[in-house]
Formats: sequence, C-alpha cells, structure tokens
Amino acid sequence: MNVRKTWSLLAAVVAVGYLLLPYRLVIAAEPVAAAAKDSISPLTLSQALALALKHNPELSAFSHDLRAGEAAVLQAGVLPNPVLELEGDNLDNDRLRQDGDRTTAIQIGQLIELGGKRAARIRIAEAGRDLANWDYEAKRIDVLSRVSQHFIDTMAAQQARELAAESLKLAQNVAAAVARRVQAGKVSPIEETKARLALSAAQIEAEQADRQLATTRRNLSSMWSNTAPAFTGAAGDLENLPALPGYEQLVGRIRNNPDLARWNTEITLRQAAVEAEKAKAIPDITVSVGRRRFSQFEDHAYMVGLSIPLPLFDRNRGGILAAHRKLDKAMDEQRAAENRLLAELAQNFQRLSAIHAEIATLRSDILPGARSAYEGATRGYQLGKFGILDVLDAQRTLFQARAQHLKALADYHRGSNDLERLIGGPLGGSTVSHKP
Repeated sequence: MNVRKTWSLLAAVVAVGYLLLPYRLVIAAEPVAAAAKDSISPLTLSQALALALKHNPELSAFSHDLRAGEAAVLQAGVLPNPVLELEGDNLDNDRLRQDGDRTTAIQIGQLIELGGKRAARIRIAEAGRDLANWDYEAKRIDVLSRVSQHFIDTMAAQQARELAAESLKLAQNVAAAVARRVQAGKVSPIEETKARLALSAAQIEAEQADRQLATTRRNLSSMWSNTAPAFTGAAGDLENLPALPGYEQLVGRIRNNPDLARWNTEITLRQAAVEAEKAKAIPDITVSVGRRRFSQFEDHAYMVGLSIPLPLFDRNRGGILAAHRKLDKAMDEQRAAENRLLAELAQNFQRLSAIHAEIATLRSDILPGARSAYEGATRGYQLGKFGILDVLDAQRTLFQARAQHLKALADYHRGSNDLERLIGGPLGGSTVSHKP
C-alpha cells in the first residue's frame, strides 16, 4: 500500500477547500458505487476514502454548520425593519368628540445605523462562516486520516494472519517430522511432545490473528457507517515506504494544518468584533415621517421627526476593552497552537526516523540472519546434529523477526500518516533527512 497516495488525495481535497467552500467534496479517487456499500474485492485505499467522504456521519453533521454560517451571513446584511406608528387623541372624551376636536396620526420611522455597524456585523458573520469552513476541513482531514490508519491496521492484520498461517504450517510440518523420527526410534517421544506444544501455540496465534483482522475490518468499514464489512480484503503493499523529507521542509509546511490556519480567521473575527464594539459607541438615528389629521378643521399636516441618543454616560468603553482582550487572547492561542504542532512534528519526525533505521537493520541483518539460522537448524536436525529445541528456537526467532518487521512497516506508515496530518498534505521528498 502507498500511503503517499492517500495524502495526494487529501492534498487535492484540502486545496479545493482552501479556494472554494469545503462542503464541495472533491477527491481524486477511483469510482465507487453510489450506495453506501463496500462489497469491493479487494478494497483500495482511494475507494475507502471516497466511501468515508460520502457516508461518514461526522462529516454530514458538520455540513449543517456550514449552511448555518451561510445563513448567518445573509441575516447579518439585512437592514432594520421600519416602525409603523398610529396615534389618536381625544378618542374617549365625549365633549371634545362632539366638538370635532380629535386628531389622528400615522407615521413611519426607520433606524439608520451609523459607524459601520452593519458592515462590522457582516464581517463577523463572514468570519464565523469561514471558521466553520476551517473546522469542517479539520474534521474532514481527521476522518480521512483515521480511514488511512484503519486501512493500515487492516493491511497489517492481513499480513499478520498470513504470517501466523505460515508459522502454523511450519509447526505442523515440524510436528509431523518429529513424529516420524519418534516412530523410527531415532529421537525421544519427549521431542514429539515439545513439537506438539509448539503446534498448539501456533494454532492459538493463528486464531488471534483471525480475530484481530475481523476487528480491524469492522473498524475500517465503520468509517462509512457499515458495521458488517463486505469487502474481501484491503489491497496494498506495506513494503512501499514513503520517503521522509527534511525536517526544515516539514516545518515550513506546518501552516497548511487547518488547526493552525484557522487561527488567522479567528483573529479576523476578533478584529471585526473590536470594530463592531467601536461602532456601538456611535449613536444611531431614527428618521420618521407621517401625516396628522385634525377632525375639527377637516384638515391635515405632515410630520418629520429625528431621534438621536445622546452618548453622555455609555460610550461602550467596557465592550471595546473586552473585545481587545479577546483579540489578544486569540493571538496568544495562535502562538500556543503553533508551538504545540511544532512539538508534535519534531516528536513524530524523530520517531519516524528511528523506525526507518529499525526497518533498515531488520532488512539487512536480522531477517537474513534469522532465516539462515532456521535453515541451518532444520538441516542439522535432519542430520542428527541438533535437537528439536534448536529447531523450535530458530523457528520462533525467525517468525519473531518477521513479526517485528511487519510491525515496524505498519508503524512507519502510521507515523507517516500522522506527519501528513500535521502538515496538511503528502510528505514528498526522496531521502530520510537528519533529525531536528
């Protein structure tokens, strides 16, 4: 399996999300069926990612926040409603009503916002919508990253089951060979007992490998709300390792992380809030026009009104100061988020470098040595030079080395996936770099 392919897909998704609205799900994936099924044989990583993007309930929930943000922007730009006022005088006075001394009036008032209140309100709503977009981007990449992790786990579980099945087959062959030697009177029956104990242990390991594979397959299919996976297997090659670029190059790309990039929008929101609080210090005016009718004279007159609050006591100093403090807090939180991500990047980079060195040592020294020791012990046992314990020990050492190699490969892909989540894209590069 090529995990770099995963983040090539993720990079395409994130790039579109930065330029457009993130709920426009775009991914360069292989075609999948429209139904939420995974009856694909075998299932590729790109198909798993596409299924998760289409059917993951967490992403579906976030899409409602995006639509709510768009609605908030529309509402923020709406002008205040005009006010209709109706007035009547002397309606309950019989003497004045008989004399015809009654007046009625109708007027319409309109609040006019000054100081840029409406523009500031729109900027706040737009920043809130953009924050929802960033949160969606972060959640989407989290989901895709978890799909990749589960896919890696499934690949590793498949190979672990194959390794356990091979170990069981060898244990069966050894037990059969020892039984024949016991029947021929060449070795003690105790050796047959030891071989059968080793066979029982191999059977237990094979059963555990089957259960672990079933668990990883369910975990993977649950990412697209399917608790009964139908795919026959996960297609890929753990031996294909993505190269690790230089640490400085990764640091330069850390700002692509949506968890960090969102803080620029958060600061924009806080700045808009400051401007909104400053605008509140400027009083609005209400303009009204109307018509008054005098029943006594059978005549009418037009009215014009202007209402202006006097900012003598409340100039919103407290609101402005509070908005500035929240802006300062957002800036501090941005620096804290960057420091946290850089620390995680350094830790994951060092761990990945160590795993890469471990894989190189396993491939060059440990695996060839364990294989050679097992083959030598097997030939020596057949020639009567070694006992069954030597063969079993060599067999156990070989399969432990192979299991360690498999674990290192899976850990490397998991670590690569974690790094790619931190930088918001594929690793790239061609060589393993020095440590930070």
